[in-house]
Amino acid sequence: MTAPTDTSAPVAGIPATGAARQLLRRLRGRPAAVASAGVLLLLVVLALAAPLFAALEGQDPYAYHDDLVDSARGGVPYGSFGGVSADHWLGVEPGTGRDLFARLLHGARVSLLVAVGATAVQVLIGVLVGLAAGLGSRWADGILSRITDVLVALPMLVLAIALTAVVPRDFPRPLLLILVIGLLGWAGTSRIVRAQTLTLKSLDFVAASRLAGSGRWRTARRELLPALAAPVITYAAISVPTNMVVEAALSFLGVGVTPPTPSWGQMLSTAQTWFRADPAYVLLPAGLLFVTVLAFTVLGDAVRTALDPREASRLRVGTRKETSR
Repeated sequence: MTAPTDTSAPVAGIPATGAARQLLRRLRGRPAAVASAGVLLLLVVLALAAPLFAALEGQDPYAYHDDLVDSARGGVPYGSFGGVSADHWLGVEPGTGRDLFARLLHGARVSLLVAVGATAVQVLIGVLVGLAAGLGSRWADGILSRITDVLVALPMLVLAIALTAVVPRDFPRPLLLILVIGLLGWAGTSRIVRAQTLTLKSLDFVAASRLAGSGRWRTARRELLPALAAPVITYAAISVPTNMVVEAALSFLGVGVTPPTPSWGQMLSTAQTWFRADPAYVLLPAGLLFVTVLAFTVLGDAVRTALDPREASRLRVGTRKETSR
């Protein structure tokens, strides 16, 4: 990613509330961003209130209902569309009869928690390492940059599988996934922060802060961090769906969230043997995962455009040219 040279500096002089209002105003002008934000807000509300909605349906995500599955057919739910009924709004899980609606909502809690938590760890470590590399000596920059390059080159999924497989099974798996994904995925944030720091520290407002007697880290906290907010927020918004896919992949491979804790990836792992007999059990978690990742991706791209006035200007100019034709 190419570091902007002049668009980040003015951000340092804008109050946080003013910058937030400006960002929201630009996002409201993009229908795709508004729709994506609405989808994500609805998903977060459903995930946070999962016990309430499950109680409203009158079901428990961990309760087995053997009478709702046909043991003669290997556990296929009775009825059409996976056993959809007034008591089970989205049907039941094949083999166990557990309510699918309640498990999908509780699975959303786990998937979102892991994705957002891992992104927070990545941003924290990446910003600290990137600032240390950009503001440090040549030796510090060289060592930290080589560590970052090695981490980028390593196969993240393979390492995550190895680390999660050797940890005892009684260790909380969502916390383990947050730590593993976060500790293995901060290199991209570090690269962006380092490149921006090297550019920003040569600008006038940073030099003025140093001449006024501010120390290196005081300057970083007061001058550089506000200017780094735009690229870091943009990268974080794009990292959330990536981490959600990684969590789903690890759970699908059997080293992530373990039963009976519901997770979209864990549900997809058990659904692979039922895609012919009960397609709804495969399509529901897969569809929710796809919609969530798509909404995060679209919103992240909209945030990137809103935080980059030059990009927004290019889009407006291109639109006017095409309209005039």
